[in-house]
Amino acid sequence: MRIALLTAAGKGSRMQQNVPKQFLRVKNKPVILYTLEKVQSSPLIDEIVLVSLNDWKDVLWEFAKQYHISKLKYIVDGGKTGQESILCGLNAIQKYHDENDVIMIHDGNRPMISQEIIADSFATYEKYGSAVAAIPCVEAIFQSENGLDSEITYPREKLFRTQTPHTYCLKDLIDAHQMAKKLEIENTAATCVLMQKLGKKIYFSKGSEKNLKITTIDDVETFEAYVNNCKE
Repeated sequence: MRIALLTAAGKGSRMQQNVPKQFLRVKNKPVILYTLEKVQSSPLIDEIVLVSLNDWKDVLWEFAKQYHISKLKYIVDGGKTGQESILCGLNAIQKYHDENDVIMIHDGNRPMISQEIIADSFATYEKYGSAVAAIPCVEAIFQSENGLDSEITYPREKLFRTQTPHTYCLKDLIDAHQMAKKLEIENTAATCVLMQKLGKKIYFSKGSEKNLKITTIDDVETFEAYVNNCKE
């Protein structure tokens, strides 16, 4: 079985809004619902598990009912960090599913995920046993200690920016989080970073510049422009 684990438990403090970023409305629809609709429409995904803020769970169930998100099976309370929230979702999945089931972890505030990205994530997983969406870095990259100046740069042709989805089998994810607890690895919100810290090789699947993570007001404006002008 293929299960989408969507994370939507962040409070969005960087956005400086009263409403968490995943619940901001674009054309009178919350961001998280755009993500749910994209995942719902994929024939490759059997179920959806959503990790959310406790106060928003009832609202999410109402959204799911209103917009026919029939694959949504569980809404789970998140943890204090992104890493803890993912584990909360994995623990819920583990109660009802086989350890060999495939889990596609995706940010709830990445509403522009495409069917091509989903399909390539699963295809890469089938080939290598894991998949992390990524795109080449096209800008010059500098390292700075103070945010004001720098004398260190990196060759951009060797650099990649990771996104979600991250796709692994349930057993590998549970094992990774158990090992992280033993090694006191905390607050790795990105599963690929946790896996890298545990010595695992990262295999890239298709990402996209359109696969936008909504973190700032600028991101909301960009997403709104896509919604108004793009079919995908």
